[in-house]
Amino acid sequence: MRRRAVERNFDSAVASALELTTGVAARRAIRAALWTSHTSGMAPGHVQGNVAILRSRDADEFLRFCQRNPKPCPLLAVSEPGEPLLPTLGADVDIRFDVPRYRVWRKGELVAEPTAIDDLWEPDFVTFVIGCSFSFEQGLLEAGIPLRHIAQGRNVAMYRTNIPTSPAGQFHGPLVVSMRPMTAANAIRAIQVTSRLPNVHGAPVHFGDPAEIGIADLAKPDFGDPVEILPGEVPVYWACGVTPQSVVMEARPELCITHAPGSMLVTDLLNNQLAFS
Repeated sequence: MRRRAVERNFDSAVASALELTTGVAARRAIRAALWTSHTSGMAPGHVQGNVAILRSRDADEFLRFCQRNPKPCPLLAVSEPGEPLLPTLGADVDIRFDVPRYRVWRKGELVAEPTAIDDLWEPDFVTFVIGCSFSFEQGLLEAGIPLRHIAQGRNVAMYRTNIPTSPAGQFHGPLVVSMRPMTAANAIRAIQVTSRLPNVHGAPVHFGDPAEIGIADLAKPDFGDPVEILPGEVPVYWACGVTPQSVVMEARPELCITHAPGSMLVTDLLNNQLAFS
């Protein structure tokens, strides 16, 4: 297994010094364990993806789950069984090394958070790469909508909700959402921007009162970092690619490997290459 590095919070100056401005550069730093933290703001303009890896016997049901839940699980790529390379996402993408931090789940329990999974790799593993909200954030920033978590160098706040997903076999559970505080005018503009990007979660699923979707306290996200909501702002919620982790906790397959929240696979695809609705 590759060596570990001291974990860093994302910092634009550090990323600039490491020249993490392209998918290739980001993956090389990640593969060398020079970067083991979240990837928000890294390789601007490049598509990032959520990751779920399952044994073949579980993969067919999970594929149906993604197809039935395209808002939280818009598929970017699905590998052949046992194949760690993902050539449609980049010439050298190797899913065993190219995620900053993984999560290993056994029967729904989190048992490890390694920085590489080559020693865990099995010949029937199937990799799913799912669209990420980090891609639509580029569109929001280009539209002049500030994003506080990026400005503060934090991971986006994510919450489990009371919104059920559509089950497929063993896979079922609540929707996870990511939240970004905005003024009302910016929220309207954000809906317009993201509704055109179904490959990366599309339009928000809710805005306003968190209790309506089962969130008890916005200051205590289930994943990611809390961000302050200022007077005159409204919380806006998008379906999130961390939903599969919530589902894995419910379904309890014998083995599943995911990305750690916010620690994405950085691809060579460009956000402007994504399909628009």
